[in-house]
Amino acid sequence: MTVSRRRGRLDKLAQRAAPPPNPCPPGQRGGQYAPLTTPEIKAIYATALRLLAELGLGEAPERLTADLTAAGASLTDGRLLFPTSLVEDAIASAAKRFTLHGRDPARSIEVGDDAVHFGTGGAAVQTLDLETGRYRPSTLADLHDFTRLQDTLTNVSWFTRCCIATDVADPYQLDVNTAYALIRNTTKPVATAFTLAEHVAPIVEMLDIAAGGEGRFAERPFLKAHISPIISPMRFGEDAVDVTYACLEHNIAVSCITAAQSGATAPATLAGFLAQSLAETLASLVMVNVIKPGHPMVFSNWPLVIDLRTGAFAGGGGEIAVLNAASAQVSNWLGLPSGVAASMTDAKAIDAQYGAEKGLTALAAGLAGGNLIYESSGMTASLLGASFEAFVLDDEMHAAIYRVLRGIEVSEETLGFEAIREAVLGDGHFLGTSQTYAAMQRDYHYPSLADRDAPATWAARGGRDAWQAARERARAILAQHHPDYLSAGQDRAIRAAFPILTPG
Repeated sequence: MTVSRRRGRLDKLAQRAAPPPNPCPPGQRGGQYAPLTTPEIKAIYATALRLLAELGLGEAPERLTADLTAAGASLTDGRLLFPTSLVEDAIASAAKRFTLHGRDPARSIEVGDDAVHFGTGGAAVQTLDLETGRYRPSTLADLHDFTRLQDTLTNVSWFTRCCIATDVADPYQLDVNTAYALIRNTTKPVATAFTLAEHVAPIVEMLDIAAGGEGRFAERPFLKAHISPIISPMRFGEDAVDVTYACLEHNIAVSCITAAQSGATAPATLAGFLAQSLAETLASLVMVNVIKPGHPMVFSNWPLVIDLRTGAFAGGGGEIAVLNAASAQVSNWLGLPSGVAASMTDAKAIDAQYGAEKGLTALAAGLAGGNLIYESSGMTASLLGASFEAFVLDDEMHAAIYRVLRGIEVSEETLGFEAIREAVLGDGHFLGTSQTYAAMQRDYHYPSLADRDAPATWAARGGRDAWQAARERARAILAQHHPDYLSAGQDRAIRAAFPILTPG
């Protein structure tokens, strides 16, 4: 054997032994799927502008009315009307790209353009119990466990609290302990909701402690707020507007969420739905940019669907897939950082319905270029439930979607004329060639949960289904991963100042 052949064989063995790098990390580029034509987008946008100018929004709080009328809105018959120029000025002044900071800077993400990130959302009041396989009320302990579980998952780019601690009744204690669970158990960008505006300032004091001192959080805000200042159809929600003012005052990035429901709080026709929900989300954008021009805001236009036969929310299906994809397309056409929702399966079990609905809706949102795709990890039962097994399965699904988004690179090297010639005239196959090894590392994602064994091998290894495999993975992570991202001093300071509860 020549030296060069021996060296080549050793190189191949080393390549086999080394774990392949991640060929498809978060932040892949979307935009390949365009359910709307440009004339259709323009028609939806024009209708949204007309709704804002001629119908406007009702129930605006006094403070907001004063600020918006000073900026050019008008009050007619108790409704705030938004001239087109005011809306277009807000779009022009809005942040088009910004950083969602992690407490660990290496985990920060850039939001905007056509980069796609999957993350979480939701306010599930039930948890699919890891031991019994049954739903039960979500607890503070569940929130801590979900947070540390996802801390290990590569394809969850940020973590919004995914469940409500139903064992914490007091609203202030709930908001405080939710924020504490997030900063204790992960250094990714995080997000939460504030029940009342007066909860924002004290929680910022907690975040300052975690950031290293007074005022430090505002320098690199690693927590954003989920707010719904518009209540469909076409009116403001006073408490949420107050929360928006408080968040902007403390430099907290906001995700202003419109969550209309087809045939209930928005038209059943998909085009009409998109026009109304766009108008409502534009109203949030105007509000934010009048109060604080250029403040980071995720344009979170989340079309939701109900089953018109029963009135029940339907988180999976073709309609919600195409609506959220269209929403992402419209937001990106406006040049705004887009937020949409996917993977809101109606399935209760980790079964075929679960996989089909999650895969359909998440892929559509990713291909359409949604910058932040919410609800896409861990959610089940039409957003009523959250599941540990779902988190690890969804993380693997997201990796496959990122691989789809990455696409196919065509070059002289990848076309491989010489490699084809060598295989055809030589051994008659491509196994073991340098080109194959390079492609193995560069072009292929290898799932760690999906089973690719032959049926006999699968049966010999216990014949596990996906639910069983995911349960074992989730149990292992929760048994081994116990992060504490607060120093002892920080934890003491927080506990001395806030009603921190011990998870039951």
